Amino acid sequence: MKIDLLSIAKKERSTYDPLYKELEKMISRFAKVEDIELFPKDVAKSHTISPEASKASYSKVLEPYLSGGYNIILHPEGKLVDSFEFSKLLNDRMSLKFFIGGAYGFEENFLKKGDLVISLGKLTMSHKIAKVVLLEQIYRGFSILSNHPYHK
Repeated sequence: MKIDLLSIAKKERSTYDPLYKELEKMISRFAKVEDIELFPKDVAKSHTISPEASKASYSKVLEPYLSGGYNIILHPEGKLVDSFEFSKLLNDRMSLKFFIGGAYGFEENFLKKGDLVISLGKLTMSHKIAKVVLLEQIYRGFSILSNHPYHK
Protein backbone atom coordinates (compact mmCIF):
# COMPACT_ATOMS: atom_id res chain seq x y z
CA MET A 1 0.00 0.00 0.00
CA LYS A 2 1.13 3.54 -0.72
CA ILE A 3 0.02 6.54 1.32
CA ASP A 4 0.69 10.11 0.22
CA LEU A 5 0.37 13.02 2.62
CA LEU A 6 -0.08 16.18 0.57
CA SER A 7 0.00 19.50 2.37
CA ILE A 8 0.22 23.19 1.67
CA ALA A 9 3.33 23.84 3.72
CA LYS A 10 6.79 25.28 3.41
CA LYS A 11 9.56 22.72 3.27
CA GLU A 12 11.55 23.58 6.34
CA ARG A 13 13.22 21.83 9.22
CA SER A 14 10.93 21.30 12.15
CA THR A 15 11.20 20.06 15.70
CA TYR A 16 8.57 17.52 14.61
CA ASP A 17 10.77 15.93 11.93
CA PRO A 18 12.10 13.14 14.23
CA LEU A 19 8.55 12.29 15.24
CA TYR A 20 7.41 12.17 11.59
CA LYS A 21 10.31 9.85 10.77
CA GLU A 22 9.59 7.59 13.76
CA LEU A 23 5.90 7.29 12.87
CA GLU A 24 6.69 6.70 9.19
CA LYS A 25 9.10 3.94 10.27
CA MET A 26 6.39 2.33 12.41
CA ILE A 27 3.92 2.51 9.50
CA SER A 28 6.47 1.07 7.05
CA ARG A 29 5.54 -2.48 8.18
CA PHE A 30 2.17 -1.86 6.53
CA ALA A 31 2.61 0.84 3.89
CA LYS A 32 5.02 3.22 2.22
CA VAL A 33 4.39 6.84 3.23
CA GLU A 34 5.41 9.80 1.10
CA ASP A 35 5.22 13.27 2.63
CA ILE A 36 4.71 15.89 -0.09
CA GLU A 37 4.81 19.52 1.03
CA LEU A 38 3.86 22.13 -1.55
CA PHE A 39 4.20 25.90 -1.23
CA PRO A 40 4.91 27.47 -4.62
CA LYS A 41 5.24 31.21 -5.13
CA ASP A 42 1.62 31.46 -6.30
CA VAL A 43 0.44 30.28 -2.88
CA ALA A 44 2.70 32.70 -1.05
CA LYS A 45 1.46 35.56 -3.25
CA SER A 46 -2.19 34.60 -2.78
CA HIS A 47 -1.80 34.93 0.99
CA THR A 48 -1.21 38.66 0.47
CA ILE A 49 -4.42 39.02 -1.56
CA SER A 50 -7.31 37.32 0.26
CA PRO A 51 -8.51 34.09 1.88
CA GLU A 52 -10.51 33.32 -1.27
CA ALA A 53 -7.44 33.76 -3.48
CA SER A 54 -5.49 31.54 -1.10
CA LYS A 55 -8.08 28.76 -1.24
CA ALA A 56 -8.12 28.97 -5.04
CA SER A 57 -4.33 28.67 -5.14
CA TYR A 58 -4.44 25.59 -2.88
CA SER A 59 -6.93 23.96 -5.24
CA LYS A 60 -4.77 24.75 -8.25
CA VAL A 61 -1.70 23.18 -6.61
CA LEU A 62 -3.44 20.09 -5.21
CA GLU A 63 -5.99 19.18 -7.91
CA PRO A 64 -3.44 17.35 -10.11
CA TYR A 65 -2.86 14.93 -7.22
CA LEU A 66 -6.54 13.94 -7.01
CA SER A 67 -6.23 11.38 -9.79
CA GLY A 68 -5.71 7.77 -8.78
CA GLY A 69 -6.10 6.27 -5.34
CA TYR A 70 -8.65 7.06 -2.67
CA ASN A 71 -8.58 10.77 -1.79
CA ILE A 72 -9.29 11.87 1.78
CA ILE A 73 -9.41 15.59 2.49
CA LEU A 74 -8.89 16.86 6.02
CA HIS A 75 -11.24 19.72 6.83
CA PRO A 76 -12.62 21.11 10.12
CA GLU A 77 -16.20 20.61 8.91
CA GLY A 78 -15.56 17.08 7.67
CA LYS A 79 -16.98 13.90 9.15
CA LEU A 80 -15.73 13.10 12.65
CA VAL A 81 -14.49 9.51 12.79
CA ASP A 82 -13.14 7.46 15.65
CA SER A 83 -10.03 5.29 15.36
CA PHE A 84 -11.99 2.18 14.43
CA GLU A 85 -13.84 3.97 11.61
CA PHE A 86 -10.51 5.46 10.50
CA SER A 87 -8.92 2.00 10.39
CA LYS A 88 -11.60 0.87 7.92
CA LEU A 89 -10.41 3.60 5.54
CA LEU A 90 -7.04 1.83 5.37
CA ASN A 91 -8.46 -1.63 4.76
CA ASP A 92 -8.05 -3.20 1.31
CA ARG A 93 -6.72 -0.08 -0.44
CA MET A 94 -3.70 0.06 -2.72
CA SER A 95 -3.28 3.83 -2.69
CA LEU A 96 -4.50 6.48 -0.27
CA LYS A 97 -3.94 10.21 -0.42
CA PHE A 98 -4.55 12.58 2.48
CA PHE A 99 -4.84 16.31 1.76
CA ILE A 100 -4.00 18.94 4.39
CA GLY A 101 -4.93 22.45 3.29
CA GLY A 102 -3.33 25.77 3.91
CA ALA A 103 -4.15 28.38 6.54
CA TYR A 104 -7.51 29.20 4.94
CA GLY A 105 -8.77 25.67 4.33
CA PHE A 106 -10.28 24.46 1.07
CA GLU A 107 -12.74 25.73 -1.49
CA GLU A 108 -16.10 23.94 -1.45
CA ASN A 109 -15.49 22.80 -5.04
CA PHE A 110 -12.21 21.10 -4.06
CA LEU A 111 -13.89 19.32 -1.14
CA LYS A 112 -16.46 17.84 -3.55
CA LYS A 113 -13.69 16.31 -5.67
CA GLY A 114 -12.40 14.11 -2.86
CA ASP A 115 -13.74 10.66 -2.04
CA LEU A 116 -14.19 11.56 1.62
CA VAL A 117 -13.82 14.64 3.82
CA ILE A 118 -12.93 13.99 7.45
CA SER A 119 -12.00 16.08 10.47
CA LEU A 120 -9.32 15.30 13.04
CA GLY A 121 -11.45 17.09 15.64
CA LYS A 122 -13.00 20.40 16.52
CA LEU A 123 -9.74 21.91 17.74
CA THR A 124 -7.73 24.09 15.38
CA MET A 125 -4.17 22.83 15.06
CA SER A 126 -1.13 23.74 13.03
CA HIS A 127 -0.37 21.70 9.94
CA LYS A 128 2.67 20.23 11.63
CA ILE A 129 0.58 18.97 14.55
CA ALA A 130 -2.18 17.75 12.20
CA LYS A 131 0.42 15.71 10.34
CA VAL A 132 1.62 14.10 13.59
CA VAL A 133 -1.97 13.26 14.57
CA LEU A 134 -2.68 11.87 11.10
CA LEU A 135 0.46 9.70 11.06
CA GLU A 136 -0.31 8.39 14.54
CA GLN A 137 -3.87 7.52 13.51
CA ILE A 138 -2.59 5.76 10.39
CA TYR A 139 -0.35 3.60 12.56
CA ARG A 140 -3.15 3.06 15.09
CA GLY A 141 -5.49 2.09 12.23
CA PHE A 142 -3.08 -0.53 10.91
CA SER A 143 -2.60 -1.80 14.48
CA ILE A 144 -6.37 -2.22 14.83
CA LEU A 145 -6.60 -4.05 11.51
CA SER A 146 -3.79 -6.44 12.49
CA ASN A 147 -4.98 -6.96 16.08
CA HIS A 148 -1.78 -5.45 17.43
CA PRO A 149 -2.15 -4.29 21.06
CA TYR A 150 -0.86 -0.74 20.34
CA HIS A 151 -4.37 0.68 19.98
CA LYS A 152 -5.50 -0.42 23.46
